[in-house]
Amino acid sequence: MQKKQILVIDDDTDLSYIISDMLEDYGYSVTCAEDSDTAFSLLTDHTYHIILMDINLPGISGFEILRELRKVSKVPVLFASARTNENDRITGFDMGGDDYLPKPYSLKELLVRVNALIRRTYDYKEEEKVLQFGTVKVHTAARQVKKKEEIISLSLKEFDLLAFLLENKNTSLSKERLLSEVCAFTEVEPSTLTVHIRWLREKLEDDPKNPQFIKTIWGYGYMLQTR
Repeated sequence: MQKKQILVIDDDTDLSYIISDMLEDYGYSVTCAEDSDTAFSLLTDHTYHIILMDINLPGISGFEILRELRKVSKVPVLFASARTNENDRITGFDMGGDDYLPKPYSLKELLVRVNALIRRTYDYKEEEKVLQFGTVKVHTAARQVKKKEEIISLSLKEFDLLAFLLENKNTSLSKERLLSEVCAFTEVEPSTLTVHIRWLREKLEDDPKNPQFIKTIWGYGYMLQTR
């Protein structure tokens, strides 16, 4: 089996080498870039399965790299940054990031998050199912969502959240359970979950301010109501 390719973009070269050694010990192939110019050069000529990226970089920021990357690719991006305030985390997700790991972090946690992203993105082996509510169809194996037969673009996290709500439709789910089971191994605040719910409503509900399906259970959590 071909090794999964990981690109690490971080100007802390010592940390990058430590990360590289650890991930290669666990069967990954790792390439390092210490600035945006090197990163863009590598991304032009190579394909990667995951990108691990700092925000503060020489030249343009990690956010700007992601903005350009999302114009042409949906490769999973894991931000690892000392910028740990909530606004930065939400910005990272809003721009298309798939996970956010605050520095300093343990190598064990990094490995767990990389493994989880790889598993969700490339090793999804469930037989094809089509789940539906209203005019929305969710193709589980293809990880594709359509509304009125038009493809709706969702991030990995948005899709995972929607699929979990659908699998437990008409059941009230606590914020704690959603954070634990959908955002596993990810340090996110309940407010970040609220943001993801809002995005799903904006993309899938006819009237996002008065949702017909994705309901808030006040003081508890959320429910996808289909009846």
